[in-house]
Amino acid sequence: MDVPLWLALIVVGVLGIKLIRPPWWLVAVILLGGFLLADSVLAPVIDTAITK
Repeated sequence: MDVPLWLALIVVGVLGIKLIRPPWWLVAVILLGGFLLADSVLAPVIDTAITK
């Protein structure tokens, strides 16, 4: 099943906020960092690690 990146980020963010209750700024930094990392030079390495 292929899930779009934006949908996965939203689901992870909502579940993280409801279950762990971290500060909003921390959630924003993690989500933004993940989004930026997905479009970086490290994206093929991350993709290989995830799809293995």
